[in-house]
Amino acid sequence: MESLRLLVADDEEVVRALLTEMSESLGHRVVAQAADGEQAIALAESCCPDLILLDIYMPKIDGLRAAQAITARKVLPIVIVTAYADDALIQRAAEAGAFGYLVKPITRERLVAAIATARARFADLQVLRSELGDLKEALEARKTIERAKGVLMRDLGVNEQEAYRWLKRASSHHNEKLSTIAQRIVALESVKRD
Repeated sequence: MESLRLLVADDEEVVRALLTEMSESLGHRVVAQAADGEQAIALAESCCPDLILLDIYMPKIDGLRAAQAITARKVLPIVIVTAYADDALIQRAAEAGAFGYLVKPITRERLVAAIATARARFADLQVLRSELGDLKEALEARKTIERAKGVLMRDLGVNEQEAYRWLKRASSHHNEKLSTIAQRIVALESVKRD
């Protein structure tokens, strides 16, 4: 198991100590501890943990509101720690940005499972975000190439296939992406219009 930098947030000192001890026995490093939700939010920002163990009922700001505040700034794998396991609370935790749920009493096995689940769900989210970004980028590139082809068809008096071949030749000749060449053509067209 990869060593993680953890933030442990629980208003009960005994529970914080237990989570810290268990986490460190698993090879993780607890970089910060918080006794309330307000501290958890501040420490999540300043300590840059890889994962947060966050009690649900804490003073000042509860764990669910703290999770929302933390994920609004930066999405991190958060495991909600609680003595309650009702469906409504689990649903609220998921909506708040939690990636895992750990029900007390805490055991080593439950902690391992909660951390593994949170990390896997977080990794899945990262893959989806990357794929979405790639799709958006590909769509934008395609739109730009289509616009550049239109400009070439008009300016050179060629058909769509010839315009596309011209773009490919320019891309190969300049050793640049087709979308980069298309961006230049579209940018030049904008300058001409202005």
